[in-house]
Amino acid sequence: MAVTAQKIAEIAGVSRGTVDRALHNRGRVNPEVAARIRQIAAELGYKPNLVGQALVRSKQGAKLGVILQSTETPTMQIVREGVRRAADELRDSGGEVLVRELKGLDDEKLLECIEELVSQGIQGLALSPNNTPELRQCINELYGQNIPVVTLNSDVPGSRRLCFVGQDSYCAGQTAACLMCELLPPGSKVLPLTGHLNNSGHNSRLNGFLDTVQQLEGQLVILPFQPCFDRDDCAYEVTQYTLQLHPDLAGIYVAANGQAGACQAIEESGRKGRVKIIAYDLNEPNMRLLQSGSLSFVIDQEAFEQGYRPPYLLYEYLMHKKQPERELLYTDIAIRTKYNSDLSTVLSSYENPSHLPEATTSD
Repeated sequence: MAVTAQKIAEIAGVSRGTVDRALHNRGRVNPEVAARIRQIAAELGYKPNLVGQALVRSKQGAKLGVILQSTETPTMQIVREGVRRAADELRDSGGEVLVRELKGLDDEKLLECIEELVSQGIQGLALSPNNTPELRQCINELYGQNIPVVTLNSDVPGSRRLCFVGQDSYCAGQTAACLMCELLPPGSKVLPLTGHLNNSGHNSRLNGFLDTVQQLEGQLVILPFQPCFDRDDCAYEVTQYTLQLHPDLAGIYVAANGQAGACQAIEESGRKGRVKIIAYDLNEPNMRLLQSGSLSFVIDQEAFEQGYRPPYLLYEYLMHKKQPERELLYTDIAIRTKYNSDLSTVLSSYENPSHLPEATTSD
């Protein structure tokens, strides 16, 4: 009986997809695991099914669409790299991924992109959404057309999307609240900054923070939250104005983007290090702000995985009828300080994620 990739997977204790990537040098496999897989294959005399592989490449594979918003932000650029990696790997299995990138959050442009991709014949769609009634209706209509949708980074609760890949934003906000309460003495004033009010992730981070601080009654004094629309210049102005009104400001919670502007205003006021700032996402700018002492903590959400996983989930669903293991596929809530904020090291740790279902491809 011929040795199969599935048999190798069972002996190695990995998924069928991991064997496929290791034997065909498609990356994203721990080098030690890949070496063990190749050794098992050699010992068993495994020979790849070249005819089957040729058929896979020649037949019509899944055609997927991906729409990313706010691609001007450092975090979404990491998400984009995850999408590109998945697109490159799926191409070997007959998959095609059409990517569209938008700056900011724009309901009209997002809906236009969806319409354009559907006209291009996509069979599945992954997108970083706005949480609006119009988009919810659009996702439900795509469901009716048998076009599954995976949301990433931010969600559209109540829609008929296949699943969501991203951080538990409410829990992340709770985590930030606990950190801020540990940093500051009772009665300290804290300014919350959020991004876009129509982004469910931003809102959940803010609500998780506010609800948790309220439960710890008397611990902190929370000033009215201010939106800065992911803009550093806006966050800079808001922080400057707040310092004028509240010179005893002790902390800033940045629920989206804008932390660089807030840090600049604090540094210019001569209070760098004394005003504690908690922000999100380990990217190059935030790594520098952490290591310089401008940021106290960064809460990371594994942005690369949020781009990498959705195309695979759609491909598996369309080609193999494989449902996601869960509706909500949460990435990690990782607390980063100046001592564990090397971005290259963190990204390399995503090579073998264990918290999300393993992607598989066909021989």
